[in-house]
Amino acid sequence: MNNPTLVRTPPLTEEQLRKLDVQGPRYTSYPTADRFVEAFGPNEYRCALRQRAEGAIAGGALPLSLYIHIPFCESLCYYCACNKIITKHKSRGAGYLELLAKEVDLHTAQLGRGQPVSQLHLGGGSPTFLSDDELGQLMEMLRKSFKLIPQAEVSIEVDPRTASRERMRNLAAMGFNRISFGVQDFDADVQAAVHRIQPYQSVADLVGEARALKFESINVDLIYGLPKQTPTSFARTIAQVSELRPSRIALYAYAHLPTRFKPQRRIDGAALPTAEQRVQMLGDALAGFADNGYDYIGMDHFALPDDALSVAKRQGRLHRNFQGYTTQPDCDLIALGVSSIGRVGATYSQNAKTLAEYEDALQHDEFPIVRGLALTRDDIVRRAIIMSLMCQGRLEFESIELAYLVDMKRDFATELERLKPLAEMGLVGIGEREIQVTATGWYFVRGVAMVFDKHLQADKVRERFSRII
Repeated sequence: MNNPTLVRTPPLTEEQLRKLDVQGPRYTSYPTADRFVEAFGPNEYRCALRQRAEGAIAGGALPLSLYIHIPFCESLCYYCACNKIITKHKSRGAGYLELLAKEVDLHTAQLGRGQPVSQLHLGGGSPTFLSDDELGQLMEMLRKSFKLIPQAEVSIEVDPRTASRERMRNLAAMGFNRISFGVQDFDADVQAAVHRIQPYQSVADLVGEARALKFESINVDLIYGLPKQTPTSFARTIAQVSELRPSRIALYAYAHLPTRFKPQRRIDGAALPTAEQRVQMLGDALAGFADNGYDYIGMDHFALPDDALSVAKRQGRLHRNFQGYTTQPDCDLIALGVSSIGRVGATYSQNAKTLAEYEDALQHDEFPIVRGLALTRDDIVRRAIIMSLMCQGRLEFESIELAYLVDMKRDFATELERLKPLAEMGLVGIGEREIQVTATGWYFVRGVAMVFDKHLQADKVRERFSRII
């Protein structure tokens, strides 16, 4: 595969960039979450769990992945589109832990206790809103209900404004071996514009402590496209992050959707960078991180060559789930907490988005599932195609045809025809038996994947998604 980091900026005309500057999914799943329906509820979810349990008895099952959503934050970041509850009342954490324990009990009643877990992730919100004692209680409860296998990935998202060196030591003692710091940008004007002030040195101290504690992976999250950002200012942030030398870097495009996310209405739309500036920032990031020894994993992830993500990319073992790129195979994901999204078998499901609705279901000993989806055969085939493009940048027809008994040229003739304009722009190469994303195409890989999204092509309604540039 061509190395996408060899191209600093895409050799595309302004007219081509305008054509590509459309809204589209990030494809952490296919079908995407906007396709979930309320007809899929607790009963359907319980059936999916039961089928997994029966399959494990018959022939074994892959270890689970666990995601736990902690919705609380002490202050509001204007760019945030996550499900969160802004509060300074720390007492709310204890009650939430009781609800999580009830939800876990509902799962173990169906699956049995001691199910093996290879990946555990705490996200939010801000998981570090909870005190160290509360985080310890949560981990103890999860260990009693599930079995973390040796070498399991145990990760937590950390708001640097709520952390300290002592907290890093306590997290390591709890068994966390991977840590992610939400940085977004180090520029003072940008931080003020999004209401998230965190000096470079405070983050540097935490990264240094995490490295001293030998966390297996240290991730830093960045966002490009924020108000007040310029290619020049963001280049400074790229240099500062490279100096910190985290194992991984997640670089996300800001999705300005103020009609959907009320906090974003506090952002001055006139202060947002242009599409051309966003492309330059992404290109500079690709080149800057490459110059500092990082491998480009794809779309929004970078990693050092010896990190597990880089190794998985080289070996063709890369996957993508609701947390982004991962080394974990396509295992079932049990999602706990408000608004969390899971995957069991050929189904997706999402919990209630409000704390009141989530609590009400659990108080009635019911799964707090409010919507989901049972995938069709066509969904499963298209998911394989889209994930192959998103993760490997390559689609070999034979592998799909043998696995799913389809004929790519016959069954996807319309999609292959739709790819031709992208091929003419140099984003993909279409061979006799394969599709290859080019170096430039990695900038717009979401646009390539969108061609195979049957639901998106059918209704063309995309205002709910972020722009792909």
